[in-house]
Amino acid sequence: MEDIQTIAAKPSKELPACPVETTLMLIGDKWKILILRDLLPGTKRFGELKKSIGNVTQKVLTAQLRDMEDKGLVNRKVYAEVPPRVEYSLTDLGKSLKPVLDAMWDWGENYKAQNS
Repeated sequence: MEDIQTIAAKPSKELPACPVETTLMLIGDKWKILILRDLLPGTKRFGELKKSIGNVTQKVLTAQLRDMEDKGLVNRKVYAEVPPRVEYSLTDLGKSLKPVLDAMWDWGENYKAQNS
């Protein structure tokens, strides 16, 4: 499993000094959080992801998945079939974000309970 320093070293960028900023650099986008949420249970095809996420365009979803793949959060597997089949899954590094998403879920539930 690659760690964040190894991943960040690939594009030859230094990590921000603040760990929160580092996390936001990796997943600080609405679509990336939803991609993580939907891949936590397991592998999905592109169409399944697009449908489960909702109003994201194909172009934006493709760009977000590519960025997450470049950063080591997502695996992309292409099958040599006609038509081509592409599946996405979380890497170990991506799966390690589960406690972050769980905390966001809990916080959102509490907020909804207090403000409904």
